[in-house]
Amino acid sequence: MPAQRLLPTDIEGRIPPSPTHPVRLYTRQMQANSRFPRHTHAWAQVAYSHTGVLRVQAGDTAWVVPPSRAIWIPPGTEHEVWVVEAACLRTLYVDPSVVTGTLAQCRVMEVSPLLRELIAAMDVRRPLALAREQALATLILDELHRSAPLPLDLPMPTDKRLRALCERVMADPGTPLTFDALAREVGASTRTLARRFRDELGVNFSQWRQQAVLASAIPLMSQGLPLSRIAQELGYNSQSAFSAMFRRAFGQSPSAFLHRPGPQAEAA
Repeated sequence: MPAQRLLPTDIEGRIPPSPTHPVRLYTRQMQANSRFPRHTHAWAQVAYSHTGVLRVQAGDTAWVVPPSRAIWIPPGTEHEVWVVEAACLRTLYVDPSVVTGTLAQCRVMEVSPLLRELIAAMDVRRPLALAREQALATLILDELHRSAPLPLDLPMPTDKRLRALCERVMADPGTPLTFDALAREVGASTRTLARRFRDELGVNFSQWRQQAVLASAIPLMSQGLPLSRIAQELGYNSQSAFSAMFRRAFGQSPSAFLHRPGPQAEAA
């Protein structure tokens, strides 16, 4: 595995957002296996790339951000970002004065065709006229509030034995081991761990495991691996069984989820 490339966590002297300029856009080409170490800033952040997969960690939860989706990170949230694949990363910085309570939590969100084009309209070399910049910012903020969240969060527990079990599954999401067998590996009863799952994470083991499988599937799909191979690696007996689980989670097939049409400039 190539060495991880650490990146600076500031915005390199660029002007941060303000009430007058509530949305700032910065674009940069990212190499695969790059990482922004854990950091925080006073403004909110939206990270978006038409291609490539991002991973974000904030607190005890991790998110996988598929191509053509975005992640919302509220102001003051300590977070870490991994660029899994080479990508053109477009980052919106949003002034806290325009952030409402409906965007108080991190979440992966759909990027509508309108939001995609609004972001592209801000990505120009010359400074925008203030009136146009503010008009675009207003529409971007409205689209962000309307964007549907995606179930791509993977909460991690603090209990040592439960965390060991979760890390075991994350290391090998296709493991055939049952909950009972995994519980024995970490030296706890299934009853105790089942209770801890509910108390700490608010879900049962099967629900958490499905989230881990989805988080593992997205990068494999982005790499173009056949669905039959992905299904096998993730412990499914058939491609159809994996596709049915995926459709229940996202409301569409894996191929439809991944292959979204994009602007020619981004697809090139």
